[in-house]
Amino acid sequence: MPALPLTLTGQSIYPNMKNLPASLTTLLLLLPFSLPAEEEGKEPSPRVYELRTYYAHEGKLDALHARFRDHTCKLFEKHGMRNLGYWVPVQNKDNRLVYIISHASRQAARNSWGAFLGDPDWVAAYKASIKGGKLVRKIESTFLTATDYSPVLKIEAADPDRLFELRTYVTNEGKRPDINSRFRDHTCALFTRHGMTNILYCDLMEDQDGADITLTYLISHRDAKTRAASWEGFRKDPDWQAARTASEKKGPILRKPGGVQSTLLVATDYSPMK
Repeated sequence: MPALPLTLTGQSIYPNMKNLPASLTTLLLLLPFSLPAEEEGKEPSPRVYELRTYYAHEGKLDALHARFRDHTCKLFEKHGMRNLGYWVPVQNKDNRLVYIISHASRQAARNSWGAFLGDPDWVAAYKASIKGGKLVRKIESTFLTATDYSPVLKIEAADPDRLFELRTYVTNEGKRPDINSRFRDHTCALFTRHGMTNILYCDLMEDQDGADITLTYLISHRDAKTRAASWEGFRKDPDWQAARTASEKKGPILRKPGGVQSTLLVATDYSPMK
């Protein structure tokens, strides 16, 4: 039964409650008088997403994980940044940590980062962590917003952990609306048909490099074997082949070469999403 507030702007919404039958009055008093809470494990919308990649110095990735596990993630939440997922590439030759956090807005992101960097607990944790040398040699950061067809983002841990796939599509000039239309009308549903889980689809915010030609998305698979079978089934699906042909009557959508970039990821032990 939906929650019903007893008052509105300080006035009872049941002004004649004393005249109601006793049984109905009792029922009203037993109702929960608060608005439904936001569903647990789901990201509020709309949000600004920040995709960050840290490149650790040789031999420092474990220390970087420890800093996030013991300090950084908690301090992010303290300052209004929501932890969504933390991953490392399956093939991690360059010692990367990839993660996504979210903010209420770009201004909220600026405020949160300022408060975080000035927090004495962060300053102490940072100084302690780099006594043997700095942990990170390079940081990349991109701000994104969810497309209109991106599903409600669920922050959940599967058992066993999933295999994630972060993909970036770079389109030819003027073709980003076409790639979004193809995903909205065909691709996402076909991914689901073939066992892939749609997690998040994003456009770059307008002030980001390549915003007019880039789509970034995150999907997941049960494991590497399932991923291979899913992609094979998807590519051979007549519905996909028809949709691709129809969408490219006026020319190819994706750049060649380099139009598709894919990174396979596994979740860290401290990642909320697994």
